[in-house]
Amino acid sequence: QVWLVESGGRLVQPGDSLNLTCATSGKNPGDYAMGWFRSTRGKEREFVAAITWNSRETRYGSSLEGRFTISRNNAKNTVYLQMDNLKSEDTAIYYCAALAGTTEYDNPDEYVYWGQGTQVTVSS
Repeated sequence: QVWLVESGGRLVQPGDSLNLTCATSGKNPGDYAMGWFRSTRGKEREFVAAITWNSRETRYGSSLEGRFTISRNNAKNTVYLQMDNLKSEDTAIYYCAALAGTTEYDNPDEYVYWGQGTQVTVSS
């Protein structure tokens, strides 16, 4: 069992930066690839980013235009999502999730553990 708790979401203005944190705990969270997804009302959960357990590989959603960066620190059991040049369309609940046994990083159905999410609102 792995537990995930996201934090860092808040109201920001367009063009601002924000860093989300996902604290992990439980049995060997460092063994899992980790991903970030986001969800808005009426839309399917959208893949944002993923990182392998050893940080050697990262993947990003095609709509992000290089503005987001995922990283992790296994010694601190933490995964990060740095978001730059935020836009109003980035407004969503952001979730971190743990992936095991597959490389389908962009498929939410393959993730086995999820956090409760943190709200990011981008508005002037």
